[in-house]
Amino acid sequence: MMVMKSSSGSGGRSRRGRRQVLDLLPRVTSGTDLSREEEYVKEMIETSLAFLRDEAGLGDIKIVNAALRELRYAFKVFAPFRGVRKVTTFGSARTPSDDPVYQTAREFSRRVADHGFMVITGAGDGVMGACQEGAGREQSFGVNIRLPFEQDANETIRGDAKLVTFRYFFTRKLMFVKEADAVVLFPGGFGTLDECFETLTLLQTGKSRPIPIVFVDAPGGTYWRSWLRYVRGQLVRAQLISKDDLSLFTITTDVAEAVAEVVNFYRVYHSSRAVRDRFVIRLTRPIDPALVQALSRDFVDLVGPKGLVQRGAFADERRQEPELDLLPRLACSMKPGRSGRLRELIDRLNRDG
Repeated sequence: MMVMKSSSGSGGRSRRGRRQVLDLLPRVTSGTDLSREEEYVKEMIETSLAFLRDEAGLGDIKIVNAALRELRYAFKVFAPFRGVRKVTTFGSARTPSDDPVYQTAREFSRRVADHGFMVITGAGDGVMGACQEGAGREQSFGVNIRLPFEQDANETIRGDAKLVTFRYFFTRKLMFVKEADAVVLFPGGFGTLDECFETLTLLQTGKSRPIPIVFVDAPGGTYWRSWLRYVRGQLVRAQLISKDDLSLFTITTDVAEAVAEVVNFYRVYHSSRAVRDRFVIRLTRPIDPALVQALSRDFVDLVGPKGLVQRGAFADERRQEPELDLLPRLACSMKPGRSGRLRELIDRLNRDG
């Protein structure tokens, strides 16, 4: 009897607590004259309260809660560096320090940091440690994951305020791509190949903004060349991907070429976004009208018969990203599903602009 009474009392308290929390909903939804940020936070609160209304299980609620807490903290860590270009690097945690791949990764990171880029790694040893050793602690972020093995933070980033440790791979992966202005991959295992194909998929499907992807091996290495033979022989030949998709990445064994691929991507191209039914390419400087005409002609399959128009910022952009107002733009009606061709256009723009 005592057990039954205790259980009943606990259940009663639980039901009262649920009603008290759900009573917040009318107060949350009654807000008016809210900013866009406040509107989105309001929706987040409504969604959170809906878990109780839907009688979601404790396990589901714990996943959402942990993911939200992880992302909030990660956004806070990255926020002060929003205006700094960053390179996400991937590679094996098992690569020893005397391996040519380790030395190549360290040298790449040192050189790209000299160009003002910060480096993001998974914070482990091997290639990750090499990249952070090359970039240095001040120019490094660590995006760690809790694992039962192999993933203590490397000595360069250990204890740094720019080290974030995640419980879930999906929240960690989001930060790798969200914060990256380039992705550079060195030889690695399942995790590296997972990130390789996921990043390519995000670019191919237009779910990620255009960024350079570079596959780097040590001089004489065949890791990525072997991978490319598989992609050509199995994926392209069977038309499982478009031949244009091969333009999304570069393979090299030359550190200088890898650094140039990252740095030169932002020579004339700055960034891009959709504005209503228009695709907008922001430029670091205006380009010659003759080049606009040439690009419109040579990429008509991508930009349509109306071509590209060089102009200033749209009104929607001024409201959302006023810090970019003064950048010139190229605007067009971009055909979807042509990410490889878009990369070719950006390369031409950077070369001739």
